[in-house]
Amino acid sequence: MNKNTIWTILGVIVAVVIAFWLVNVLFSVIWFAFKLAIVAVVALIVFLVLRSIFRSRES
Repeated sequence: MNKNTIWTILGVIVAVVIAFWLVNVLFSVIWFAFKLAIVAVVALIVFLVLRSIFRSRES
């Protein structure tokens, strides 16, 4: 095995580790954004329901 082969193997290992870390970070960000969107939709629905309940009681 010459020096270039060793550096190539190490480069591949480092690339796989960095790619694995980046994919984990990306999926975490996407999952957080998805949860945030669901929370926003549920909060909007709850707000509209509460507003309609209090509006009907005032009338």
